Amino acid sequence: MKNFNPADKIQDLQYFGEFGGVNPSISDSSTYTFLSAKTMFDTFEGNMEGCYLYSRHSSPSNLYLDQALAAMEGTETANVSASGMGAITPTLLQLCGAGDHIVSSRTIYGGTYAFLKNFTPRFGIETSFVDITKLNIVEAAITPKTKVLYCETVSNPLLEVADIASLAKIAKKHNLKLVVDNTFSPLSVSPAKLGADIVIHSLTKYINGSSDTVGGVTCASKEFINSLKNVNSGASMLLGPTMDSLRSASVMKNLRTLHIRIKQHSHNAHYLADQFEKEGLKTVYPGLKSHPSHELYKTMINPEYGFGGMLTIDVGTLEKANELMELMQERNLGYLAVSLGFYKTLFSAPGTSTSSEIPLEEQKEMGLTDGLIRFSIGLDNDIQRTYEMIKACMVELGVLKGSIHGDSQRAFAENH
Repeated sequence: MKNFNPADKIQDLQYFGEFGGVNPSISDSSTYTFLSAKTMFDTFEGNMEGCYLYSRHSSPSNLYLDQALAAMEGTETANVSASGMGAITPTLLQLCGAGDHIVSSRTIYGGTYAFLKNFTPRFGIETSFVDITKLNIVEAAITPKTKVLYCETVSNPLLEVADIASLAKIAKKHNLKLVVDNTFSPLSVSPAKLGADIVIHSLTKYINGSSDTVGGVTCASKEFINSLKNVNSGASMLLGPTMDSLRSASVMKNLRTLHIRIKQHSHNAHYLADQFEKEGLKTVYPGLKSHPSHELYKTMINPEYGFGGMLTIDVGTLEKANELMELMQERNLGYLAVSLGFYKTLFSAPGTSTSSEIPLEEQKEMGLTDGLIRFSIGLDNDIQRTYEMIKACMVELGVLKGSIHGDSQRAFAENH
């Protein structure tokens, strides 16, 4: 990752609006005119640069965001979509057809798992789910029909870390495409620089950061993105998961502050993870030395952006997890809600929410316990105060032993 800073790549992009505005103009049109019939024909055939045909295919606003996200990930180009799943599903369907096979991490977003487990078999595409941290198991799952190796940089919800550089070597050895969902770790990790062929994000999360927009992106080579957008055979063009121009412009504005937000998310999460672990809670966070992939992840990240804003704790039972989350919401510590990357802390029990598509027996096999709480840590200014308030909730419910006193009591009093 030396000599590549994704925030610098974003900063170096400069666009002028139609009338000299500091923000690029929004292309609020669904279709575009041509001065000649030949130009329209050439555009349909994909032989005309700089001309727009129809906004399901591309639009100026979307192309601005495409360029910015490709610069951030260090790929040739990108294609934004109306949701994260609107990026994942066309990408995989473009790469695979009837009779093909995918090797996927077993710990992935529930929607992706359901797509691979329940939906793609309708098209004759099969998937083997493996422990992505065990490279020998990954390689053993590859067959002559395998076309794709799929993983998340940091997995949802167990926060397992994929060794992208080693997976890239395996993919290259077997002539596979390595597709990496980097939603949990923008700026912190640059998968394409580690050998990934295709990098995907749910823009809904950290990149947009305000929980007011759903979006996705596929970052890859020009050849692959052009195949996705081909008017005759492109999965993105034909399935139609197009991002709206107004939303695209909104994400572009928020992208400019991503580096500031990621640093604060990481700082706050690291502080809380340290404190929770000191209290004796079973805590999983890649920045902790106790995390099994801590040393590996240190070699993968751009250090100034830290280890990310996601952590989990285990409070023993689903009942206790629900009680704690409800009390934290009541005390204004965040929201009992799915998703991540918001300025306020979000918390949920993954087994009954974002990973509920995964059968219970498989949840247990992968270590997804009933008492697990997934936190997306927010941008709180005084994270020590936040910790004392969370601790007060835990003591009140018996998650931690002791009494509410000292700083915990003061934080509780300040909030009431």
